[in-house]
Amino acid sequence: MRLAPLVVLSAILAGCASAPPAPPVAAAPAVVPPSAAPEPLAPPAPAPVIAAPVAPAAPPFDLATLQRKQIYQMAPAEVGRYIAYMHTAEPDLRKRIAAIGRKNIGQPYVLNLLGEYPYELHDNLPMFSLQASDCVVFAEHTYAMALSQSWEEFFWMLQRIRYKDGVVGVATRNHYTEVDWNINNAWLVSDVSALLAGADATAYDMKIDRAAFLKMRHNTASSIPVQLSQEMYVAKDKVASVVGQLQDGDLVNVISTRGGKLWASHVGLIVVDANGQRNFLNSAEPQVREESFEAFFARTAAREERNGKNGMKLAGFKFLRLNDNIVVPPAAPQPRPGPPVALVGKPTATAAVKGPAGSVTR
Repeated sequence: MRLAPLVVLSAILAGCASAPPAPPVAAAPAVVPPSAAPEPLAPPAPAPVIAAPVAPAAPPFDLATLQRKQIYQMAPAEVGRYIAYMHTAEPDLRKRIAAIGRKNIGQPYVLNLLGEYPYELHDNLPMFSLQASDCVVFAEHTYAMALSQSWEEFFWMLQRIRYKDGVVGVATRNHYTEVDWNINNAWLVSDVSALLAGADATAYDMKIDRAAFLKMRHNTASSIPVQLSQEMYVAKDKVASVVGQLQDGDLVNVISTRGGKLWASHVGLIVVDANGQRNFLNSAEPQVREESFEAFFARTAAREERNGKNGMKLAGFKFLRLNDNIVVPPAAPQPRPGPPVALVGKPTATAAVKGPAGSVTR
């Protein structure tokens, strides 16, 4: 052991600083005390508890900073704070939809933005988009934000709107505007096209083969049966007589035609300006804009002239009224995914009713 050298060394060092030793004195006989009972051992100290890591505190809510930004310039945390603020600042849902939609004016237009990744791997497209939108993404995000008070609620609400019964999957996504999106979101909006047009209402027929569409567009097998539907719309030359009945937050389906077929090729929202004029708030190349219906007609006519006689033409509009008393239904349980289903055969070129990519069939 090393104790002996240390004791000697300490004694030497102590002698260097002390007085000379006194002469020895005879020691008294030592008295040995009776042995005492050993002290009880103290219990071992408990191991220190390591606290769980704490997420960094969110920066303070700076309303002035958020008011200077458009939504597409915000991070998700900022969007969550903004929609929480808007839920209190503007209790009227219609006006809140208009305000949030206008807060995205200038958002870049990009086609084919969203998918089911990483829940499904048929593509790598995410389940939300803030920086850019197409027409459907813009409308869905605006409705979902206006109905929510937090980022988490917004994300849940967005999937409730994007999918039949809120069940995430490419086969349950609302691909077809008229027979998927409008019908599965009947809790949110109601088609009033025939009511507004009255005797002037016009109809068109659709044949929807979702199974062929899913195989062709998303490489996904499905056994969904073919559906037939008849849809009512307001012809473009009758819009001026009904547009005054539209309200903030109503949904617009733009009906186009080509080759004898009609379909919803574009969507957007109604907003009312300070003069009471009904405008069309929509995402179209190059960015989200608010425009009068006259301006939209002019822009569409210029596009039709560029595309020539074989391009699609504007036929009219479907209008869907935002419901007065909205009760958001719960989402259905998300089913457990099964094993992959092998695809067989090839889809025919005419099997699915198709509009421009990213509009009616997404």
